[in-house]
Amino acid sequence: MKKKIVSALMAVSMAAVVMAVPALADTVKIGVYEPASGDNGAGGKQEVLGMQYANSITPTVEIGGTEYDVELDIVDNESSNDKGPSAASKLVSDGVSVVLGSYGSGVSIAASDIFKDGGVPAIGVTCTNPQVTQGNTHYFRICFLDPFQGTVLANFAADTFGAKKAYVLTKLGDDYSTGLGFYFTKAFEELGGEVVKGEFPEGNSDFTSYITDAKNEGCDVFFTPTSTEAAANEIEQAAAQGLAIPLLAGDTWDSNVILNAAKGKDVQIYVTTFYQEGGNAEFDEGFKAFINEDSTNLANNGNDDTVAAVSAMGYDAYYTALEALKAAGSTDPAAVNEALWGVTYDGVSGHIEFDQENGDAIRSSAFVKVANTESGAWDFVSEQTISE
Repeated sequence: MKKKIVSALMAVSMAAVVMAVPALADTVKIGVYEPASGDNGAGGKQEVLGMQYANSITPTVEIGGTEYDVELDIVDNESSNDKGPSAASKLVSDGVSVVLGSYGSGVSIAASDIFKDGGVPAIGVTCTNPQVTQGNTHYFRICFLDPFQGTVLANFAADTFGAKKAYVLTKLGDDYSTGLGFYFTKAFEELGGEVVKGEFPEGNSDFTSYITDAKNEGCDVFFTPTSTEAAANEIEQAAAQGLAIPLLAGDTWDSNVILNAAKGKDVQIYVTTFYQEGGNAEFDEGFKAFINEDSTNLANNGNDDTVAAVSAMGYDAYYTALEALKAAGSTDPAAVNEALWGVTYDGVSGHIEFDQENGDAIRSSAFVKVANTESGAWDFVSEQTISE
């Protein structure tokens, strides 16, 4: 009899323990396909920081009446077209519902078929080359495209500096660099300008001959859509050679890596980008606090709290993914893919919706900023459209 009472008490106690343990929450995985190393590692880390900040604010989402914890599954594509597909395959194997990324058009294009074959939709954040989305129905993007960006830059060069001759320096084999160089050249020549072209190979760090060519050719602007790693060397050498003409670049140069390289030097640097610090005070304040409260975050942001446009875009991409999950009412990637076509979201970088042809963001303007070489900050110049 005593044994039965003891057994009963043990059973009740075990049941109480089981009841006291909360049920495991449902989890939805958002894949993050970004570079943390290689040529674009600095920009990739800043893009991811925007997603991590958004996740810290909104760590759950209601999908089909059920509350889900949102897990960011982050992989490093190493800024490599060769290694990127392996990183993409891991995300597919991990069972993510949607992917964000990448910083860098080449690695985005390289992973596209992996996501397609795995049945997982992807949302490009700042990959601007048209080929990322062309000819497929699974890759979307929230940024403007290079035909637009290149034309804005060409117009800016002609209108602001009266440029008649431009030196265009691109990196061989880099989809972003060669693509944006092509679209700038096309637009600049259509405006009646002349272009002198230069190309450098992978691993090059000496840009003196290209800078000399630009000076000898009498160019009015030096357009160089390259990685931040190459940019730091270009800026150093342009200053050393006394290059007096403006350096123009696209969104990849919108980084504190560029600001640090330019500080104290006699150079002019103008970039087109997606967001200007000060555009949304609430976001800026919260993001800066997020950066400064964690040493890893601060290191990943280049050891200061400058708000990079790619961080704002990463933030918006996260919320765009949440909207797709809510609209799908499911964590099934196929349902999320279908829902994305109708998603709209008003983010810190502006209104986001996708065209029905390629899944590209409908964007009509870009910010132009200039590096303040005294303060080490970006100064706002203008918000430009092609018509301007």
